[in-house]
Order: sequence, then C-alpha cells, then structure tokens
Amino acid sequence: MSWRASLTFIALCVIWGLPYFLIKIALVDLSPAVVAWGRITLSAAILLPIAWHRGTLRPLLAHKAAVLGFAVAELVIPFFMVALGERWISSSMAGILIATVPMTVVMLAPAFGLKEPLGARRLAGLAIGFCGVIALLGIDRISGPLQWAGVCCMLAAVIGYAAGPLIVQRYLGDVDELGALAASLAVAAIILLPLAALSTPDHAPALPAIAAVAVLGIVCTTVAMLLYFYLINAAGAARASVVAYINPAVAALLGVLVLDEHFGLGATLGLALILGGSWLATQKTAASTG
Repeated sequence: MSWRASLTFIALCVIWGLPYFLIKIALVDLSPAVVAWGRITLSAAILLPIAWHRGTLRPLLAHKAAVLGFAVAELVIPFFMVALGERWISSSMAGILIATVPMTVVMLAPAFGLKEPLGARRLAGLAIGFCGVIALLGIDRISGPLQWAGVCCMLAAVIGYAAGPLIVQRYLGDVDELGALAASLAVAAIILLPLAALSTPDHAPALPAIAAVAVLGIVCTTVAMLLYFYLINAAGAARASVVAYINPAVAALLGVLVLDEHFGLGATLGLALILGGSWLATQKTAASTG
C-alpha cells in the first residue's frame, strides 16, 4: 500500500475500535434504532450539502440499485444489529465477533464476481478463524437465549459489513466517494426512521448518551466512511477490511478499562485465532491478481 493508504489504515483501526464502547454508553438512554438512526442522520446532514454543492449526487442516478444495496448492507443492517446485540453481550465480544469480517469478505467475493481464489493458505485461515469463533463462544460460555440473540445480531452485522465493500469495489468504484456515501447515508436514514420513531425515549437522554451518538455520527461514521471508501479503492475490499484486525483490540481495551467488562480465556484465545485466521485468509495467493 502507498503511505497515504497506510496512514488511512492506521486511522481507521483506531476510529473503528471506538463504536462498540460508545454504543454501550448511548444504549443507557436510547434504543438501538435511535442510536443507529441518530449517527446515520447526523452524518447524512453533514455530507449531503457538501455532495450537493460539488454536484456529485446526480451521477448516482445511474447507480441507484448499488447505492441502495450499500446503504442496506453497510449501514442499516450492521449499525442497527450491532446496537441491538450490545444490549445482551459485552462491547469487547461484539468487537471480536466483527473481526471475522475479512474472512467473510473472502467467502462472499465470488458471489459479487470478484476473484478471491481460495488457496491452501486462505482455506487454513478460514478454518483457524472459525476455530476462534468456537473458542470465543464456547470457552466463555455464552448462555441463554438473549446472549445467543446478541451473537446472532453480530453475525448478521458481519455479513452486512462484508457485503458493503464488495458492492463498492464491484459497482461503485468509478463514482465519487463523497456522493455515494452521502446518498447511501440519506437512504439508510429514511429506512431506519420508522423504527427510530417507534422507539424514541420517554425522557430526555443524558449528556453522555447524546455525546456518544455525536461522536458516532461525526467521527466513527462521517470521517471513517470517507477514509474507508478511499482505502477500498486504493487497496481492494479484502485488504481494506483488514482494519478489523486492530479495532477489536481497541474495543476490548476500552471495554475492560472503562466499562469493567470481563475478558477471559475464551476471548483471548478467540481474538488471537480470529485475527490470525483473518490475516491468512486475506493474503495474496499466487493466482491472485489483487
């Protein structure tokens, strides 16, 4: 990667380690739908006027299906599902489960017509990562329907997060990044509005919850998504998704130090196996052209 892409990668690793911690804070006073809708709407309100002024929205009319697909896959499903799942599982576990995104990108790529050949190294990586998920969920003894529901929410978010960059690489690589992101955010905000309206709080949320949503919208969505679009085009979907290597460690550190969450043997072993498997699964093979 170029030095710009490398710096972008480092920034994303840190920025996308924050949301799981911030979502936990926001959920004290707000519903998952309101948290997801709030961060998306705030980001859309920032980017839409800029995209309109630059004239980058009109060309997207030729890519309506791709914009809708990206909005649903990368924004609506993951943002809502992560917030919903964090009602029942810790923020550190949520971050670790999301670390399976790079492996999922490799598995989904053929469905999008993208060449991600599965050589021996990648197959080994997928197997190791799968063992990491088993270790995470088994050793730390996820139990009860609500905790398992939280895990299922994270897995749904993983599929969405994996499909999003593949849609960009396959269908939106030649359009303006700002316009595509602004339009996708607007579409996602409209889709989530009914759910948010049905679950508005019956009291004024506390300042920490409001501040958490503001940071989620401005930093973790607006800034991060612009950086992510750039990284996808500069390094490819599979390698862009490798930000998931570092952000679960940031999420776990914040969860343990600030939220006093438990980080046991299963989480430690699962994180190591998932990250190692993801690294192997996203390496170039001899047959890979990038």
